[in-house]
Amino acid sequence: MSEWTIGVVGGSGLYEVDALEDAQWVEVDTPWGRPSDALLTGRIAGVKFVFLPRHGRGHRTPPSHVNARANVDALKRAGCTDLIAISAVGSLREELAPGRFVVVDQFIDRTFAREKSFFGPGMVAHVSMADPVCPRLSALAAAAAEAAGADVARGGTYLAMEGPQFSSRAESELYRQWGCGVIGMTAMPEAKLAREAELPYALVGMVTDYDCWRTGEEAVEVSAIIAQLMANAETARRLIVELAKALPAEREASPIDTALDTAVITTPAARDPALLAKLDAVCRRLLA
Repeated sequence: MSEWTIGVVGGSGLYEVDALEDAQWVEVDTPWGRPSDALLTGRIAGVKFVFLPRHGRGHRTPPSHVNARANVDALKRAGCTDLIAISAVGSLREELAPGRFVVVDQFIDRTFAREKSFFGPGMVAHVSMADPVCPRLSALAAAAAEAAGADVARGGTYLAMEGPQFSSRAESELYRQWGCGVIGMTAMPEAKLAREAELPYALVGMVTDYDCWRTGEEAVEVSAIIAQLMANAETARRLIVELAKALPAEREASPIDTALDTAVITTPAARDPALLAKLDAVCRRLLA
């Protein structure tokens, strides 16, 4: 049993959390470069939260340039026990209308221009992504979203595209045929890196638009998305408060806390000291 420290990665439209008590911005350096921004730390209802705006305050970093390795590493260094991502998404299903929240349970990764692992030559690891989110954390996030007044869909597949352009109509139709529910540009490799860092991860998708698959629908435009983002972001802030109020007093261990026990394949004698030094936060438990 331990204390919760919830890392929150805020997506488009969510750049700070007003409810934090004793809030302060903290600069964190990582071996993987600089994270998207400083970390905003504080407490809500006695629970420690560490907030990171994924695109930086002012939304200055495009999806392909988000340093997900630095972001996850920084949150791990800050003592986070669990990560919740709150992300703007497009809908690929009629029933997932703009304004709905979707607590994702699967991903299809179509990104191609990003660093996707902390590991590499000299320290090889293969984590399982069969079940890419933490069911306990996802259930808590869904209940908190409902308590905040959101219309919540529990479960759905997130298609991660490279961007920064939106989909073509042909692509949008293809992803629907694959069974995807929502589409976005930032959940991958973030979810994979969270698993490598042994951080239980949940993603709450805030639907802003219908992508471009609907017959007769106007193409996606940023101006329309921003209007929906503002409404969604206020609900997301309430979600964080409701989550803090609903968390059990003590955090029970999760199987994800020890994901690397069955993932690291490189023998100790063959491990690269330089890479191990960079993994001091990610692999802290194994290297202690």
